[in-house]
Amino acid sequence: MKTDVQIAQEAKMLPITEVAEKIGLKEDDLVHYGKYKAKVNLDVLEKLKDKEDGKLILVTAINPTPAGEGKTTVNIGLSMALNKIGKKAVTALREPSLGPSFGIKGGAAGGGYAQVVPMEDINLHFTGDFHAITTAHNLISALLDNHIHQGNALNIDPRRVVWKRVLDMNDRALRNIVVGLGGRPNGVPREDGFDITVASEIMAIFCLSKDLEDFKERIGNILVAYKYDGSPVFAKDLKAQGAVALLMKDAINPNLVQTLENTPALIHGGPFANIAHGCNSMLATKLALKLADYTVTEAGFGADLGAEKFFDIKARFGDLKPDAAVIVATVRALKHHGGVKKDELGNENLDALAKGFENLEKHIENVNKFGVPAVVAINRFPTDTEAELEYVKERAEELGSVAVLTEVWGKGGDGGIELAKTVVEIVESKPSNFKPIYDSNESIRDKINTIAKEVYGADGVEFTKSCEKKIKQIEELGLDKMPICMAKTQYSLSDDPTLLARPEGFKITVRDIRVSNGAGFLVALTGEIMTMPGLPKVPAANNIDILESGEIVGLF
Repeated sequence: MKTDVQIAQEAKMLPITEVAEKIGLKEDDLVHYGKYKAKVNLDVLEKLKDKEDGKLILVTAINPTPAGEGKTTVNIGLSMALNKIGKKAVTALREPSLGPSFGIKGGAAGGGYAQVVPMEDINLHFTGDFHAITTAHNLISALLDNHIHQGNALNIDPRRVVWKRVLDMNDRALRNIVVGLGGRPNGVPREDGFDITVASEIMAIFCLSKDLEDFKERIGNILVAYKYDGSPVFAKDLKAQGAVALLMKDAINPNLVQTLENTPALIHGGPFANIAHGCNSMLATKLALKLADYTVTEAGFGADLGAEKFFDIKARFGDLKPDAAVIVATVRALKHHGGVKKDELGNENLDALAKGFENLEKHIENVNKFGVPAVVAINRFPTDTEAELEYVKERAEELGSVAVLTEVWGKGGDGGIELAKTVVEIVESKPSNFKPIYDSNESIRDKINTIAKEVYGADGVEFTKSCEKKIKQIEELGLDKMPICMAKTQYSLSDDPTLLARPEGFKITVRDIRVSNGAGFLVALTGEIMTMPGLPKVPAANNIDILESGEIVGLF
């Protein structure tokens, strides 16, 4: 079987102008980045503001496992299949982070015959959006440390700087550092650290802003530090917002590429879902809704993380109304949740499948709690038996949902025809009654408790003493009336990655609350979630190379 990169390199791509024409975009609407990539000018949104939005389909998944689920692959395959059955469809995806690409997770451009291309560009530097975000973020850091060095007129307490630096790479050695060493000319020494770029608040702002002016205002509202008297310091106090907006003037325009079957793809922004809100940019999603009959978008990891945040954060801020959700699962992954070891997943095991199905059951319930109808996409593997596939279908139907086999990895859009028809039928016959699961004006504790109990199935929440102190401080500052962005392991419904399937009798422990005032939400940290990941013992980078001929190898 050919590798993903080999399949991608054999793709017959159309010039990006021809891809744009499919959804009504003209040459003047584009800023070209070579022959096959372009940015779409934001004035297109203004031109189309009175046009009715198309249908919005969210692709989510069960809790991920080493067995693989293929959420992005199904997203891309569904968009291609919708076009094959006569619907004008666009896929709206996140941009991949370089950290996972060279680490262990891999890229985010799909797989097999359901990919977006040029895959190598998308998984590497693409149009430079992440580099712009990295630079913009670190400009604020530089301005902040320079202000302290140059007399500290704002009386910033160097011990209470909450704005770390960022880098789009997995580098555990940078989690905790000391800056300003080397004597007086080199600044004021203080503890600092790095997060990965996709965890930057600027990334979150980038993905939630409605235009450049909104972006600039949000940047000014970023909480960067506290003064000696305990009062907050915002980025606008450092006069940072104008320069940051200038750095982002090109990046803020959505990127247009194509799938292997030339379906238009808007790929823009990429916050992680376990430490951020896990959705592509609001601008790309809204643009797609104006340009297509069906927009197929995704949210990171399982429905307990990405989908919950899509519903409670992104849809709330953007007044989006998702029409349906597709929950991606595999028989292999469900058996993993049922306790089967990776090397035994190819063997039929209905007992383990029944236990693991509890994970999928909870995700179906969760999507329905938001008033959104759910379709299960069974991403088929050759080792799946008919008995196992029938079991998943029957159990899904018992829950009032429907499960459909998909084979988009091996067959492209043709492998998703049944899924596409099912999605259209449900959208046309079952109107969505979407509503966020909590009111953002509720207390911090109540909002977190609602997510923990309703979405995770927890018995409740325990807050550490230091977290209780932080909550009190946030309430005193009047910054508590915002949605919650949970930072939690992706591998379990709980905050313990070893608790698979549908755990019961557990509580979530929240150890810290961080204020993302510019983005407009509060980040609740649970478990051992790292905002700067590390590389594995054998990084993917060790097997990546470019040959003298220009051929890329090892990139998936």
